[in-house]
Amino acid sequence: MKKCMKTIKKLCFSSLGVGLLIMILSCILFYCFENKKPAFFTSIDNKIMDIMFKIRGTQSTSQNIVIIDIDEKSLKTIGQWPWPRDILAKLTNNLYASGARVVGFDIVFPEKDRTSPAQYFKTIDDKIKQKIPKSALKNLMEDKAYDYDALFGDAVASGPSVLGYSFQMKNDGLKSDDQIPFPSGMIKVEPATRNFQSLSLIPAYRAVVSIPTVAQAESEGFMNVFTDNIGTTRQVPLFMLMNNIPYPSLALEIYRVGMQVPSLTIHTSDNQNSLYSSIIGISIGEKFIPTDRFGKLFINYRGPVSTFKYISAVDILKTKNNIDILNKFVIIGSSSTGLFDLRTTPFSSTVPGIEINATIIDNLIAADPFSYDIFTENGVTYTLIIIGGLLLSAILSFLGPLAGSMGALIFFTITITGNYYYFFLNKWHVGITYPVLTSICILICISIFNYFREGKNKRYIQKAFSYYLAPDVVSQLIKSPESLSLKGTQKELTVLFSDIRDFTSISEKMNSLELGNFMNLYLTQMSKIIMDHGGTVDKFIGDAIMAFWGAPKDDSDHTIKAVHTSLLMQHELKKLQTNYQFKNIPPISIGIGINTGVMSVGNFGSDKRFDYTVMGDNVNLASRLEGANKNYGTTILVSKATRDKIKDIFVCRYIDKVQVKGRKQPVDLYEPISRGAVEQKISEEITAYEQGIKEYHQQNFKTAYNIIEPLYKNNHSQLYLTYLNRIQRFIKHPPSPEWKGVERRYRFPVHKLETK
Repeated sequence: MKKCMKTIKKLCFSSLGVGLLIMILSCILFYCFENKKPAFFTSIDNKIMDIMFKIRGTQSTSQNIVIIDIDEKSLKTIGQWPWPRDILAKLTNNLYASGARVVGFDIVFPEKDRTSPAQYFKTIDDKIKQKIPKSALKNLMEDKAYDYDALFGDAVASGPSVLGYSFQMKNDGLKSDDQIPFPSGMIKVEPATRNFQSLSLIPAYRAVVSIPTVAQAESEGFMNVFTDNIGTTRQVPLFMLMNNIPYPSLALEIYRVGMQVPSLTIHTSDNQNSLYSSIIGISIGEKFIPTDRFGKLFINYRGPVSTFKYISAVDILKTKNNIDILNKFVIIGSSSTGLFDLRTTPFSSTVPGIEINATIIDNLIAADPFSYDIFTENGVTYTLIIIGGLLLSAILSFLGPLAGSMGALIFFTITITGNYYYFFLNKWHVGITYPVLTSICILICISIFNYFREGKNKRYIQKAFSYYLAPDVVSQLIKSPESLSLKGTQKELTVLFSDIRDFTSISEKMNSLELGNFMNLYLTQMSKIIMDHGGTVDKFIGDAIMAFWGAPKDDSDHTIKAVHTSLLMQHELKKLQTNYQFKNIPPISIGIGINTGVMSVGNFGSDKRFDYTVMGDNVNLASRLEGANKNYGTTILVSKATRDKIKDIFVCRYIDKVQVKGRKQPVDLYEPISRGAVEQKISEEITAYEQGIKEYHQQNFKTAYNIIEPLYKNNHSQLYLTYLNRIQRFIKHPPSPEWKGVERRYRFPVHKLETK
């Protein structure tokens, strides 16, 4: 349980935890919307859908709809609107004579025609009336030939027709019982247990209808077209409710009358516990048309302005022959800008309202309006939030910001493309703004979290490593902290051990304050040289120093830098001998051992405390080489592996071949003398010495003695004395013929790595 809580805590304070938290909060917030998506998200969803309409482009129509346009040409020829209704009567008669399936009027006629002679003579002054014979006046007022409203009403009634009217939504105090639209054909509700009052239709206050004389059509429909919060017409109600009675739209009635369908059915959800029932669609005969829960149809626009066929009204008035409207759905309206019936659609901001009705009729004919189901959208939203959130959080957490940004871009591309091909082209409107914004929020928050965490990690690394790493190594770790592996990795490195000779006897001659000052100055100067030349100070083991090169920053010259550092440390020690703080202590000497090879490097230790260090047999060998210096009187010893990498840069002399404890193969020891060429005298001495060693290995011991003995007389080196003692021993007791020059007497001590 404790381990589980620890894991949860670690997760909560990670970038992955941040992503999961945002994902969970996003799901909770979306659930709180209660199927009422905020307008902000709806607006963006709609704009995305507008773009998809434009990408899809124009689609062909059913070719069954013709718009009779009261256009600028007609207004210029006949005169300004409204026209005398005897002209409209002629227009209507010509349409029926040309074989129109149904004629719909996207116009309302709420007042009497003032240009009608019958209406005119009813309103003239009494003095004028007295001058007209009563019989003639009576004929003028009662004869239908002079009553343009009656003429138009008779024309409307002569064929299948639908008149338009307008609903007023607000209570303006003008409601009248005689302004009631014609009822539609039979309207039913499914399931039958529901009634009209329970329908979640948009309610209207009153209707503005045509006068009774004109209102002789087979049916009527409302012309109200609503816009969203940015002014675009996307959804239109197929039914609205007034006085608890559902009334159909103009487009719906034009289609129903044209198809000669006697009844309409409104389908609702089966939730009996709700006071209001959500609408799921309507049936027109055998055809089902999906709507939203308010009975609104989501328009599937065919294209920009003039996607449908337009015929100028004046052309219909001039002739009733050669007009291609046979068996077509005909709508009369206006595209004139002066009549202010222009709407905004996904394709254009200047679409005549009549063309929107034409589009609705075409959607009903093809049965292909867009469907909008809140539950489908909710399911898609939750799926995208969870899957997208998990993937994006994981990518950002484990692969870094660049991969995370690419992952986010791929996710957005797949989401939008999938929405277009899988939903939009299949006539489904599914909003994706909310999950996309959630993903953007995850991207931003995790990026900010990682930025501050990385800054914290960089500060931690800089503070922690600046005490024992070179500045350029610290900078590299800050730039690429992933190079500091939390697990051991195998790398070829060069490791150095340094120790003060006879430190115990030296420390006994100083008090604690003097000893502290001495050690601080010595270790400070030596570690500074190491770090100035790219080394990592691993640890101080009392008076000993352990350092390595090649990690955490890769360095192809790690061996060269390590050996060069050892020579500088040797030189620095000579300078320290003259320091006034060391004047009361005996001369100091140090031993340095260096080895190059593959070793493990990384953080090692417990989960409470660990060190960034190196481990392995090659590390142990460097420690043994450091201790071997006292056997030869040398300061620096390197292995053959180290010498092979520096032989073209440093002058080294062979020291010995020894059998190191724990290793099957003997180890060749070398002493670096100088970086670059040495003085001729020293070069000659080294050459003579190595010739003596060659004779020694070939068991020509007397010859070897005769070469090394003069060198010792000129330079009382412990190395020369060591070989002279060996040679004398081998002259008295020759080794076996299989002897390869390996010295087995010495067992060099290994430093304990625990810090004292």
